[in-house]
Amino acid sequence: MKVIIKKELFSFFASSIAYMAIAVFLVINGIFLWILQNDFNILQAGFADLNSFFYLIPWVFIFLIPAITMKMIADEYRLGTIEILKTKPLSIWNIILGKYAAALILAVISLLLTTVYIYTIYVLANPVGNIDFGLIIGSYLGLILLASAYTSIGIFTSSLSQNQMIAFIFGVVISYFLFFGFEHFNQFFDTETFYIQQLGLYHHYKSISKGVIDTRDLIYFLSITFFFLYLTKMQLSRE
Repeated sequence: MKVIIKKELFSFFASSIAYMAIAVFLVINGIFLWILQNDFNILQAGFADLNSFFYLIPWVFIFLIPAITMKMIADEYRLGTIEILKTKPLSIWNIILGKYAAALILAVISLLLTTVYIYTIYVLANPVGNIDFGLIIGSYLGLILLASAYTSIGIFTSSLSQNQMIAFIFGVVISYFLFFGFEHFNQFFDTETFYIQQLGLYHHYKSISKGVIDTRDLIYFLSITFFFLYLTKMQLSRE
């Protein structure tokens, strides 16, 4: 698996993919959070917190992560190298987990670069340092878990076709549906009876972002991640 991780990371950073993904991620955040005159602008919020950042990032990830993962297996199909990979002393799980880990590492690197925002609001707070670190840590953990789920979805959709754009579109659609689709459905049902929103990523992300680590949220995110990785394994086993 380490061989696959190194191969994918080298592929990312040897080309412009990693740099473009990180740059796009940071530029979009910077524009919305610090430049544009909108509800996300931290400087106009009147109080020092990162709530707008933690609300914005899941939506950015819906497009960014499928863009990172769309070629990871689709390219193996297109170039005919998937069969070569299968003949090497690697299990299908090694191949899948290696590609998954490489994409997730890139997403986490992007997130780590935004920790400079913590220092910014730390300084802007009145008095200095008056920020809720528990909330911030919980929100970052929630983002990492969300990125993990999106990455597994992206790996799965990349295994469905050799066409990268099809993989990207399917990745965006499935990620959006699982993140916010159940919130839409919940509007049509009695929330006290069905709790449909609890089936979605958004509900569990909001829960863990409050700074309280609930094992139910952790199990949910890990289950979604494993489910799509398992679907990928089933898909590759059929090829």
